[in-house]
Amino acid sequence: MSDYLTKQLSTPITLQCGATLDDVTVAYECFGKLNEAKDNAIMICHALTGDSHVTESVEAPKEGWWNDMVGPGKHIDTNKFYVICSNVLGSCKGSMGPGTINQKTSQKYGLSFPVITVKDIVSVQYQLCIELGIPSLYAVVGPSMGGMQALEWAISYSKYCKRCVVIASSSSLSPQALAFGMVGRNAIISDRSFNEGNYDEEKPKQGLAIARMIGHITYLSKKSITDKFGRKLQEKKEYNYELDSDFQIESYLHYQGDKFVESFDANSYLYLSKALSYFDLSKEYGSLKKAFEKISASMLFISISSDWLYPTEQSKEMARTCMNMNKKVTFCEVESDYGHDSFLIEVDKFGEVIHSFIEREL
Repeated sequence: MSDYLTKQLSTPITLQCGATLDDVTVAYECFGKLNEAKDNAIMICHALTGDSHVTESVEAPKEGWWNDMVGPGKHIDTNKFYVICSNVLGSCKGSMGPGTINQKTSQKYGLSFPVITVKDIVSVQYQLCIELGIPSLYAVVGPSMGGMQALEWAISYSKYCKRCVVIASSSSLSPQALAFGMVGRNAIISDRSFNEGNYDEEKPKQGLAIARMIGHITYLSKKSITDKFGRKLQEKKEYNYELDSDFQIESYLHYQGDKFVESFDANSYLYLSKALSYFDLSKEYGSLKKAFEKISASMLFISISSDWLYPTEQSKEMARTCMNMNKKVTFCEVESDYGHDSFLIEVDKFGEVIHSFIEREL
């Protein structure tokens, strides 16, 4: 069973920045059935520009972003587990964000929406689970930014979360990743149609497309780009000697950018990208060890051999920290040439590890 559902939380959410949000709306979907003991719920946390539609169903037949991972008889088996995936706070896919109408002004929040963090996103997810009557989570699973959410679950709600799967993620962004994020945000803000976030019909499409192109480059690996595109020209044999796109990789990135602007909001991209940059467990708790002292869940860290955005060493550092504290921890590096996006492409490689971990007795 799958449901497109929207819930207005009954409790205000106080954010890390000090602001309070009333009437927080959360868009979410559920797959499978909550058992009588209510102990089979798995929260799946999506990546930066994802949504709640993690897989297809009879009610919602459109293919989900992790269709081969989640579903009846799949690696995360909805015949056995009750899977919840909620759209994150700040997004534009049904949950409250800068595109939401502020009831006090009858206008969209725009840049008056308070700055949010990954901790704020998870506090909304926790309140959703409580209001859905779920006493604990069997597991939390998340790739990329979803992995940061999974970490936050394991730390902030340690008694609520029994298993935690962190895929292609880290305890903080590297300086290089911070730099790419900043350039993407500046591309949006510099767009002539941005209008300080108060755009309507004329949206900052060019800036958002550039931000997506920059982001998409970081999701690929050197080998995957070389193997797929190399220096091949796009529908021609010689250079044009003009300033438009000559190479296949250029046309591909333009396509990715143009497609993205039709489905995502520029302000939401700014807020979620900034939330990524603020995530830093060592800074927040004094050290990674102090942060992980709070963890009681069984942990699984999965890295990708060709991922330079969230390199394997970051996952190894988290796994080592857990091991040195005698936490229950498993680490696996998936061999793949597809870079950061591998968890969306070579799903079975990840699914086999995740299935084994979540089916294992604690």
